[in-house]
Amino acid sequence: MIVVTGATGNVGRTLVRLLTEDQVQVTAVARHIGGPGTVAADLAEPDGLRGAFAGARALFLLVAGERPYDILDAAKSAGVRKVVLLSSQGAATRPEAYAHPRQFEAAVRESGLDWTILRSGGLDSNAFAWAGSIRAGRTAAAPFGDVGLPFVDPDDVAAVAATVLRGDAHTGATYTLTGPAPTTPRARAAAIAAALGEPVTFTEQSRAEAHEVMARFMPLPVVEGTLALLGDPTEEERRVSPDVERVLGRAPGAFAAWAERNAAAFR
Repeated sequence: MIVVTGATGNVGRTLVRLLTEDQVQVTAVARHIGGPGTVAADLAEPDGLRGAFAGARALFLLVAGERPYDILDAAKSAGVRKVVLLSSQGAATRPEAYAHPRQFEAAVRESGLDWTILRSGGLDSNAFAWAGSIRAGRTAAAPFGDVGLPFVDPDDVAAVAATVLRGDAHTGATYTLTGPAPTTPRARAAAIAAALGEPVTFTEQSRAEAHEVMARFMPLPVVEGTLALLGDPTEEERRVSPDVERVLGRAPGAFAAWAERNAAAFR
């Protein structure tokens, strides 16, 4: 059995589906979830996780909560032998700003479990932040409108995770997951417009405007690190990684394909 935390999220939801379709027994874990094969639990409260992990051989773990060592102790005591961590590319490229995922990575490496770390670049699904404004007025706003980064389809992240969780060939590996080519915020808005068959007006925010918006839901060090990454990415952050294709045997999907699949969210 495999436990998937964050099972209602953009990656976790697809991961649960892929594993279930492959006839793998799954326990889907999230703070607010219900139904067969699910457990409502919170990674911020590791003392309550043993029941969620009971009987599992492998764990898909998000960076959530502040006690990664306690989460992994709960997993080990429940019989888990393998952990796949969904971390962030920023843990490698901007370690000071991304101290939280770095702490989780350290805990995973020191856990005594078999482990694989998946460092995701920006997710295509970040564009859902535009859903309200595109539905209401066909507008989208973001800073650094012409700076390109190789955002990755969350379904590709889920597919990599499913492959890694089912086999042993990736133990001890750290993979960076990106899309097939850099895309800019302006180009992503245009791709959504094409999927809708209607124009979408893109407005470039100032750095200060973006900072104000992001600070409402992100810690300030992460806001600063994210804005630095979006506005002045390093060569490594701009680079397309081969790791999705290395694991899946196929190229990662383009943002335009993600937009087509998810056009209903923007109508």
